[in-house]
Amino acid sequence: QVQLVESGGGLVQAGGSLRLSCAASGRAFSLFNMGWFRQAPGKEREFVAAITWSGATTYDVDAVKGRFTISRDNAKNTVSLQMNSLKPEDTAVYYCAAQRGPRPWSGEPDYWGQGTQVTVSS
Repeated sequence: QVQLVESGGGLVQAGGSLRLSCAASGRAFSLFNMGWFRQAPGKEREFVAAITWSGATTYDVDAVKGRFTISRDNAKNTVSLQMNSLKPEDTAVYYCAAQRGPRPWSGEPDYWGQGTQVTVSS
């Protein structure tokens, strides 16, 4: 069992930055792929970025390329999402997710956090 707790959300002006963090409890964090998803009001939850269990490979969607960076610290059982040049369309609840590895990121996660709100004002 893995429990995930996000932090770092908040209100920021367009062009600003936020750093989301996700703390994982449970064993074998280093064998889990980790990802970030988001859900905007009235929309389905969507994939944002992911990083494999070793940290060797990252994935992200075109909408955040060059602006968001995912990273992990296996010694601290944390994964982070650095978000720069934020836009109003980035406004959403952001969810941390874990997927059993070791393998490339593929398919749905196995565990979810409770989410943290990010609001970008224009």
